[in-house]
Amino acid sequence: MRTQRPSMPSMIGRGVVAGVGGTVVMTAFQEFVEMPLTKRDESHAPADFAEKVTPARPTTRRGRRRLNHVTHFALGTMWGAAYGVAAFRGLRGQKAVNSVFALVYVGDVLLNTALGLYRPTTWSRQDWAVDVAGKYVQAQGTGAVFDRMLDPVR
Repeated sequence: MRTQRPSMPSMIGRGVVAGVGGTVVMTAFQEFVEMPLTKRDESHAPADFAEKVTPARPTTRRGRRRLNHVTHFALGTMWGAAYGVAAFRGLRGQKAVNSVFALVYVGDVLLNTALGLYRPTTWSRQDWAVDVAGKYVQAQGTGAVFDRMLDPVR
């Protein structure tokens, strides 16, 4: 009996769900590991991005925090969608995680720099380490959720 290959939309949908899982892992890493070690406050970069590219303009601290969280998870689903495309193309495991991370991370830095939100030439080593580590943890979490729980080829 021959099994049918999953469709691209199906794999992207699974990737989106995996991206939510990866974002939960990233958020836990940031709040319980990285931020206590670095003494860094919560980032508002996701809200800054949303305010730059959408008409959203929260008027309260609570509203801005909510926008930050919603955007944080929305961006994570996009990383997951990219993983779904990689999986559709046959990539799995570390090869998929590293390929998606490299592509999406560079795009993230370039887009945010072009929008005037990032100034990476002024970042310290710690700033770079925090940015790369958090997003790499997200990519690892997304890959783990997809490959272990959502992969129809498994």
